[in-house]
Amino acid sequence: MALHTQESVSGFIASDPQLTYTERGDARFYAKIGQEHYRKEPDGSFTQTETTFHDLVAFKKTAERAHDRLAKGDKFVAEGYTREYDRATPEGEVVKSEEFVAKKLGHDLARTSYEVDRTRRQPAVTQETAGQTVDVGARRESRGAAPALGL
Repeated sequence: MALHTQESVSGFIASDPQLTYTERGDARFYAKIGQEHYRKEPDGSFTQTETTFHDLVAFKKTAERAHDRLAKGDKFVAEGYTREYDRATPEGEVVKSEEFVAKKLGHDLARTSYEVDRTRRQPAVTQETAGQTVDVGARRESRGAAPALGL
């Protein structure tokens, strides 16, 4: 079977992330992102050039989790696709814009240190026993839950 690939983007969160909701009630994450660019010099060194800024969005559970976990300044990686759309300017003009729609989004392990909580959640299931409702969706600890660190 062929390897499935998608577009990716990496950079840093340049604005305070926003969580809003679409007309259909789906969560929508938005952040302005920055990408630093470098030029390789003949002597092998690198010179930083202009940083560019772009729009990043995510929807539904990815949006909610991104809003809970990402903050301005965080380094990230994302998988998804670039989407063009028409945007109205304050002057009433319609201009073409683009945004990266992240299907998967998280911290960049090469540039971020953190601990991972490997606690597993079981699906919330209720049972009715003798007229009582009992929630059996408690969290349980998985084996090998040692913290992981990215460098």
